[in-house]
Amino acid sequence: MFTFFECLRSALISIRAHGFRSILTTLGIIIGVASVIATVSIVQGLSYSIGQQFEGLGANSLSVYSYTSFEDQMKGRFGRITADDLQLITDRTEGIESITPMLASRFTSVVRFGAKSTTGRVIGTTNSYQQVNQLFIQKGRFLSESDNQTRRRVCVIGTQVRDNLLLPENPIGEFIEINSEWVKIIGLAEPKGEMLGFKQDDIVLLPYSTMQSLNGNQTQVDIQIQLTVTNLDEMETVTEKIRKLLRQSHRIKNGNDDFKIQSSEQLKESFSKITSAVTFVMGGIVSISLLVGGIGIMNIMLVSVTERTREIGICKAIGAKRHYILLQFLMESLVLCLLGGLIGLIIGYALGMGLAAMIPNFPPAHVPWWAVAISVGFSAIIGIVFGIVPAAKAANLDPIESLRYE
Repeated sequence: MFTFFECLRSALISIRAHGFRSILTTLGIIIGVASVIATVSIVQGLSYSIGQQFEGLGANSLSVYSYTSFEDQMKGRFGRITADDLQLITDRTEGIESITPMLASRFTSVVRFGAKSTTGRVIGTTNSYQQVNQLFIQKGRFLSESDNQTRRRVCVIGTQVRDNLLLPENPIGEFIEINSEWVKIIGLAEPKGEMLGFKQDDIVLLPYSTMQSLNGNQTQVDIQIQLTVTNLDEMETVTEKIRKLLRQSHRIKNGNDDFKIQSSEQLKESFSKITSAVTFVMGGIVSISLLVGGIGIMNIMLVSVTERTREIGICKAIGAKRHYILLQFLMESLVLCLLGGLIGLIIGYALGMGLAAMIPNFPPAHVPWWAVAISVGFSAIIGIVFGIVPAAKAANLDPIESLRYE
């Protein structure tokens, strides 16, 4: 133990004595670690932010929507989810906590207020939408069942619509125009921000039956169904039950479903796989600079051994053992790499935070603990691996020849 601390002390003295050269030596490691941390922090920050947004959707939520393969599109056949499917799922599926349809406007969703206009998502739905999508009201109230039954011309808007139309801070009671129809604002939703670049606050919600009347006599309506399950453990059972019912209803026998059933957890997992792959590939590419930095340290250490040949000879002449010389140079290489790794860690984190702040609407950088551990651990491994050759060369020097070295 005494030998270890003595070698560490000697290494620190040597690094301090050649401060400028030590900084230049570790420059490769600093750049390598900073690149890895900056890259990982930006990608993981994006992944972390989206993960939080998906959790906001609720782990027990499911979406059912129509799907048409390219082959069927070419044949003019399109899948549809209808109001009958909604009724079928509601009546014959157990374990559903709440369920709501979503009917989009068939026209271009131009919303007007005075001389101002904007294009937002105009959706017809029921009062269950609030629970399924965990939407909270900032002012006024949400759509009620009586609004739906009496086809009231009322709506709930998002904060983005209010801002785009320059509506008052409290827009309750104001009338907006949707497809030449006047609709009264009864509620303002709390802002939910963006998800995957999608503005969740750019939305107008109308009663489902009101949207049906605005759309006119459509013979083939395509809706989306959103629901939450009572027990998270029964998610798979509920999914399979819905799939079976829709296959029977749509007379599908060959397994080519004209619909999709997807949970927020599946979306989250799919995105996590993509970000993990991107992190791994980008991290691997920039890690090459760490190897270049390690080679640079080995070269400088070999030069250092040559410069200190006479010093090594004196140490051996007064009784220094071979393993002591080996450990001293190995320790010096290790300390240099760890020092470079720590500096690179700080610079990389600052770089990631700065770049994320410069990109509009980009989430803050996030550095996971495993990225810190891998960066420091990889720096230590490089210090040991690329320090072995110079340390072995120093340890194997002949003391007499070393003392004669000029």
